[in-house]
Formats: sequence, structure tokens, C-alpha cells
Amino acid sequence: MFIIKGPIKEVIELENNIFIQKIYAPKIASIARPGQFLNIHVSETMNPLLRRPFSICDSEGDNIYIMFNIFGEGTKMLAGKRIEEEIDILGPLGNGFCLDGDYQTAIIVAGGLGAAPFPFLIRSLKDDKNLCCFVGGRTHKDVITYKMKNLFISTDDGSMGLKGNVIDLLNRNLDQLSKDKIKIFACGPNAMLRALKKFCIDNNLECEASTECAMACGFGICQGCPIESAHQKDKYLLVCKDGPVFNVRDVII
Repeated sequence: MFIIKGPIKEVIELENNIFIQKIYAPKIASIARPGQFLNIHVSETMNPLLRRPFSICDSEGDNIYIMFNIFGEGTKMLAGKRIEEEIDILGPLGNGFCLDGDYQTAIIVAGGLGAAPFPFLIRSLKDDKNLCCFVGGRTHKDVITYKMKNLFISTDDGSMGLKGNVIDLLNRNLDQLSKDKIKIFACGPNAMLRALKKFCIDNNLECEASTECAMACGFGICQGCPIESAHQKDKYLLVCKDGPVFNVRDVII
């Protein structure tokens, strides 16, 4: 874990106010793993006071990438940064996805901005793994397919792909998927992850999910991001330290 000030090298604006920033951060890039995150101080002042967590969208060479939309004052400030302007970053933080194993096909399930950690994961998959990406959103405006491959798409309103949610999409393609041994990697809203957990248990599928939670310190000191253990009553884990990636069977989402 490092605290650095990294200059922004490139800004990519996708549709619908989705921003990708490329940041020069060789120390972080050298040790980062898919599914880990960064805690970023978006202002040089005390307003906002707390850092903001961002998934590591990608890591290439000496650079890391983050993906975000403008949601509040903090992300509005971040989107307004100029090329070569430095930002204060703490990272890499948390536990990421485990890409090892005897599965043949990696299935990515992303809802909305839950697409953020997957370019890094896709880049990191071993060559002998197949890949399919299931991406959902409320409307076509919420579907993010940046660097995704072999796409299956659903929208709640039917404006793009299958009309329905991403779990409906998985069910529609279950017979085809079950030909190989698969592992699911997921990120998205908690409602999606809860439904996905049930789907995976019902169909005896392995799944790791990156969970979302408000975080302050980013490394477990403040105890502000609890998630309940599925195995021990009244036992809580910390999203920032024990996660953000968990086996879906290990936590109550």
C-alpha cells in the first residue's frame, strides 16, 4: 500500500457522463491485482474531507485507470481535473478476485458502473480461459461495455438486448454455459448481487463478487464498512479489508 500523488495522463469520456482517467502511478501499478481499489482524495482542501473509493479499472505498464460517473461533488471535482494535474491516491487496497482455478470459462456479470473492475480482470486472465461478459442496465444509457468481449446484454426496459435483468439473461443462456466448467465474477448493485447469489447456489456455480459500500479509511481502522458473515451469527467482516471481493456464499449481501 502506497500514498502517492500521481499525475493524470489521459481522460476518456464515454457516453452518459462516464469518465476514465489514466494516472501515472508505477508503484501502485506494479503490485495491483484485479478487484482491488484506490482511495482518492479528490481535493487539495478539506472539502470533501474523506477520500473516495474507486475500483482499479485497469493497470498497464506504469499507469492505472479508474472509471466513474458524476454522482456528487467529489466526483464532479475529480471529473474537472486537468491533464498533468496530480491527485492524492492511497492504494492498492483490499482483496481482489482469484483468477486461479480449474474453470474453463470466466463469466463476467456487470450491472451499470459495476463494469469498472473488469478491464483489468480481462487483461489478467490466462490465455487458456474462455470469456463471456453479461452486462445489464436499467436502460441502454446504463450499459457499459468498455473493453468487454463476447457480450450478452440486457436492459430492464428492453431498449438494448434482452428485456429483463442480467439474471434473466443468465437463465436464458444457462444450457449453453453449462457445457464448460465456469466461474462467475460479478460487480453491481446489491439487489443484483443478491439475485445472482441465489442463482449461483441454485445452479451450483462458483461466484466471486465485488461488493459496494461507503468507505472512509480504506484499510479497516474506522470499522465503517461492515458486511455480515454468512457462516457466523453476528459476525461482521469489513468490505475494505476482507473484501471488497468475496465468495458470494461467505457473506449476506
